Amino acid sequence: MSEVVYRSETTIVREKGPLRTATVPGADEPVLFGVHGAIAEHYKVAPDAYAQRASTIDYIIAAAGG
Repeated sequence: MSEVVYRSETTIVREKGPLRTATVPGADEPVLFGVHGAIAEHYKVAPDAYAQRASTIDYIIAAAGG
């Protein structure tokens, strides 16, 4: 079995409703997550309840495509 070469030290805090703040290595500022469009509709979040932000799934897709 090979040894672990990297372990991410990431934290995610749920602020309110769908809003989350993540602290990730290499980022100078916290990353803000939320919901938008069809994702907000799926979770029954009113369009004007929160500022629309990229969701965690958006970041996962971007990371996989990068």
